[in-house]
Parts: sequence; C-alpha cells; structure tokens
Amino acid sequence: MTGPILTWQRLRDLNRTEFEDAGDGWHEVSGRAESDRVRVEKAMTAKLRETQASESAEAAVIRLQRLSSNFRYVHVETGLIRTTLNGLSAELAGPQTQLRQALEDAESLKFTVHTDGSVSYPAAVGETLVGEDTHPGGTAQGSARLPLEMPGLGERPPGFPNGSFDPNPNAAKAEAIADSIARAVRTATEIDDRYAKALSRLKAAKGLDVTKATLDDVFRDTAAVRTTASDYLAQGVPNKETPAARKEWWDGLTEERQQEYLEIAPELIGYLDGIPATVRDEANRNYLPVLIDELARQSGDDARTKLDALRGIEAKLGEPSKVPMLLLGIGDEGNGRAIVAYGNPDTSKNVSAYVPGLGTKLDKGFVDGTLKRGLDTAKGARIHDPSSAAIVWLGYDAPNVATVMSTANAEAGAPAYNQFMDGLKATNRDDDPHITAIGHSYGSLTVGTAARESGGIPAVDDIILLGSPGVGVDKAEDLGVGKDHTFVGAADNDPVTKLPSKQQSAAGFVGLLAGGPLASYVAGDIADQGDDDVYFGKDPASEAFGARRFEVDDGPHPILDAGGFDAHSQYFTPEKDQMSANNVALIVAGQSERIKTAEWR
Repeated sequence: MTGPILTWQRLRDLNRTEFEDAGDGWHEVSGRAESDRVRVEKAMTAKLRETQASESAEAAVIRLQRLSSNFRYVHVETGLIRTTLNGLSAELAGPQTQLRQALEDAESLKFTVHTDGSVSYPAAVGETLVGEDTHPGGTAQGSARLPLEMPGLGERPPGFPNGSFDPNPNAAKAEAIADSIARAVRTATEIDDRYAKALSRLKAAKGLDVTKATLDDVFRDTAAVRTTASDYLAQGVPNKETPAARKEWWDGLTEERQQEYLEIAPELIGYLDGIPATVRDEANRNYLPVLIDELARQSGDDARTKLDALRGIEAKLGEPSKVPMLLLGIGDEGNGRAIVAYGNPDTSKNVSAYVPGLGTKLDKGFVDGTLKRGLDTAKGARIHDPSSAAIVWLGYDAPNVATVMSTANAEAGAPAYNQFMDGLKATNRDDDPHITAIGHSYGSLTVGTAARESGGIPAVDDIILLGSPGVGVDKAEDLGVGKDHTFVGAADNDPVTKLPSKQQSAAGFVGLLAGGPLASYVAGDIADQGDDDVYFGKDPASEAFGARRFEVDDGPHPILDAGGFDAHSQYFTPEKDQMSANNVALIVAGQSERIKTAEWR
C-alpha cells in the first residue's frame, strides 16, 4: 500500500483479500522451492554420492549443493513475503472495521462525512437555562491522538468539537464519529508504513551464489519481518490454555501457518507445553541463533555466561549421537532456561523429567555436567527398554546459596513443572506412557512441591528423589503416587541429605547461647528425637518417610576424604556410582522391581 496518502475512502474500499491472494501465490512459490530443494538433496545429491566416486561426481555434488542453497534461499525469502502480506491484511482489519462502523453510525444519524474526515451534523432542539431552543448544526473535526482501541473518547470534553461548548446534542455524537475515523486512518497509515518498510527489504541478492553475506541478509530479513508482524503472529497463540488445548490448536493450523511460526516466530511456540516435541525442537533450533545474536549484543557477565552456554548447546546439537537430542525449550529469562530431551518423549513408552537443584543455571556447568546426567539416564534406561527418553528440565530459577534455605524457588517452579508434565501427557503417542519425575538436591523440593499442588504431577507414575534435603511432606504417600512408587537415593556421605531441620537448628542455636556446645547438641537432639528430620521435612531416606530407598555408593567423606560435596553430585554418573545410575535407569525404564534396595536410615 505505497503511493498516495491513505485516506478514509481508500481504507473503506480496500480489498484486503488481494493481499491474502498475493500471499497465497508467494506461498506456492515457497513450497515449490522447498520441494525442489528436498528433491535435489535426496533424489540427486544423495544418490550421486552413493553411486559415483570421481572428481567429476564431486564437482557435480558441489554444483547441486549450490542449487540446493538457492532453493533454500528462495523458500525462506518468499515465505517472508507471504507472512508480510498476510500480516498486513490481518492488521488492517481492525482499523477498517472501525472506520466502516463509524461511517454506518454517521449514515444512521443522517450526518455527512466530508472528504477530509470531518463530520457535519444538523440542527437540533436542546435544553438551555431558560428552556428549549433550536441549536444550529455544525462540523466536527476528528482527533487521532487516542489509540484505535478507545473509540468514542477524546481528549476534549464531549460537545466541544471545535474547542468551545456546543449545546447541540448532535455535536458530541459527530465528534465521536470524526475521532473514530481519524484514529482508524492514523492506525492504518502506521501499519502501512511499517509493512512497506519490511517489504522493501525483501529483495533477492544478485547472482547465484548463496554466500555468508546472503545468509546474514536472510537472518536480518527474518528479524525485520518478525518485528513488523509480531502482533499478527501472536494472534491466537493459546498461551493461557491447557497443553491439550494447545496441541489441538497446533494440529488444526494449516501447514502454511505452522511454517510461519517455525521459521519466523519460533519463540512463540518453542516453549509452549502441548506442542509436539519435534516441532518444539525445530522451533528452538531456529530461535537459538536469534537468542545468541541478542546476547552477543549485550554486555555484562550474566550475558556472557548465558552466551557461552547457548553456544555450547548449539555445538552439542550439531554432534552425532546415538541418543537423539531435542531442544524443548530455551530462553534467557532469570538465570536462563533450557529443556533438553535425550530421546523423543512423544514416541517413547518411558519418559523421565529431571529437575536440577542448587546453583543450576544456564552456564558452562549446565552444558558440560547437568546435561550429561540426562544423557546418562537415557542411555541407561534404553539398555533396559529402548523406548525410553530422559529430559533435563531447567524451567525455573534454581536457588543460589543465599536463597537455598527458602521454599520460594520451589513454589515458583512447581506450577511450570506440572504444566510441562501435562504437556508430555498431551503429546505422548502411547496409550499409557510410564512417566517418572526426578528431583535432585533442591530440585527434589521442587518436585515435592509440584506433587502437593491440586491434582499432583500430571500423569506421573514414579518419583525419584536424589540427594534430597526434604520435599515438604513427612510421608511418601503424600506425594500422590504411593510409597511403593516413591524412590530415594541418599549417599551416607552426602551432607545435603543430613541438613539439620529448622527446629533442630533453632534449638541447637538456643542451646549454644545458653550453655555452650554440649547444650547445643542436647537441645538439637531433643528437637529431632527420631534423628529423621532434615531441613525441609522428614528425611526421605528414613523409615518414617516410608519410600523405597535404593542402593547408592556412599561416595567420599566430606572431611576425612576431603570429598566436600562430591557424594552429592554422582548419583547419575555411572563412572562414579554405577549402582545408583543403574537403579535410576531401571526405574525410568519401568522395571523398578529389579532395583537393589537399601535399608532405611
């Protein structure tokens, strides 16, 4: 819509379906380009590599690769044009509807709308201080200062169409109509300008080579369209619906609309629970370089830490692996977000979701250490049942040392974890999948808090608590899956599993003040007479709690062996604790009857 200035007449008569029809045409071009790219790669390049081994064949492969890149470029750029045209049509619907409504109101009142958008109104009888009188008609000039969604309101009092009071009762009505017309035209003009700038960027580069500069241009073009059409793309995304409703929404979209989200606005669906895992993976892989680019433009240690982690995840996604790695969520909010699956959770019979604890954030330690725990769990479970997947869920802010003694992080993370688990239930293709919730360290409190929410953790069959400082309940059956389906791994040299309870700590402190170390010990022992309380409730490894404790390696002693917290960090690692890792794998694989049990504390 470039060219003459947009008037209300042009907005009224605008046929928005022309933009949509043009968008459909570009969609066909985009689809053909993608089909041709696939044909070149699978039917031509792959077969040539399989059947030919010569210099001429290699040269042909290089030319075919260039052709494939060209088709990819055409596919993306024409898809951007399609989205821009569709977005333009969709966004112009609002101001056009408001304009037409204003014109209908004017016609019903026998008002006259002039070329400049002003509205004339007839004479009318109105009240005065001395009785009724006939007030002459006039003309109201519209004001476009207020936004489109506030029709009928002006910055001047009603009845002051020209800056002074008009007792004619038609004056205020004409003013509202004129303002509505002016706002509709102004809003449509802003939309038109915004989309015109985006379309002007979408010009093909000269030549046949798709170079790095060309790819950078595609990246910038995509970002421009994403910004321009953000409102259009966000329309209808069911952020507040249940995961099941979100899946139904996604499945009901046209392929064209799905591709718009995947290629242009992947951040809108990549983190949406209820969207199929492979779709989320594709969306987040597309969003990852965008997020990396955004963080690279920022300064500060936090941005650099997250940037290094994202680059590490990007590198891992490009590595070959016997266990497929799917990126189910990525973000930089808070301490960073990352949800990574090893194995496809939609097609696996057995699925686990592990919540990490104290100090976990989007950093190098997460990439090199926390993700390995998920991979080790998946590998171990797949030995017992190949239809197994393991997920690392960093979908909340795990506490740091300063906040670890509070339940606030667990309370904030529990609803998000439950929604994620509800999403697993919605997208899994098995009629009765076996779902395991795993909480390590403070993550066990998050899992316990999630289990105590109304309805418990959706679809969960088993719960595993590792290195737990307590889960907020005193009995295993309070977690909603029954004590026989609640499993605990607690190393005797893991200091986190022996944190004194709040009552014990308080009593010990009072005793210390009153009578010294001995009194402190006695007071603390009295406060925890069964010696089975830890900081956040009953010790999950105790008889009083009643869960099924399984064998783990005791690990190095924190002081005698200078082990520190090493025993707290090896539950998932077969190189350090094969017994624990195998027990976890058996539970995840749905074969808990085979675990090696241990005595309660």
